[in-house]
Amino acid sequence: MEVVATQHPDVLLLRPQVFGDARGFFFESYNHRVFSEAGIAAEFVQDNHSRSAKGVLRGLHYQIRQPQGKLVRVAAGEVFDVAVDLRRSSPYFGRVASFRLSAETHDMAWIPPGFAHGFLVLSGHAEFLYKTTDYYAPQFERCLQWNDPALDIAWPLQGEPLLSAKDQAGLPLAQCEVCA
Repeated sequence: MEVVATQHPDVLLLRPQVFGDARGFFFESYNHRVFSEAGIAAEFVQDNHSRSAKGVLRGLHYQIRQPQGKLVRVAAGEVFDVAVDLRRSSPYFGRVASFRLSAETHDMAWIPPGFAHGFLVLSGHAEFLYKTTDYYAPQFERCLQWNDPALDIAWPLQGEPLLSAKDQAGLPLAQCEVCA
């Protein structure tokens, strides 16, 4: 597996070794030993799978307690993925990392606990898979405003995104509860 740096030193883009031929392809989407050797010594407790239409923007979500580290990838389609450091004690607090993930490249990303996370669907639809290091806790979930000018995220949008009511009510970074 190749580990590629992003705009944030703690958010990693991961390129697995893909074996393909006329029948299709195979790759290990997770191997504890390989990930540990890459500096990701996470224990995953939950797997999630979402399907979204083009133009859907999910996020930027995080939990103020039980923060979730996420290993994310796209099984169908393409997304623009974003992570924002919300660890108050981090020297990189507020720093954004963004990149494209697609089923075609098989790239994955490691987003440590304490980050807000979201994505925008660029293809006709996308199936998004992620493993988490802690359980979903809706009472601790918060939403960072996806278009907060302070974050200066260059979303590749054509028009307005499709947002849930929760995501429409996201708060700017200056007003958000953040992680320790």
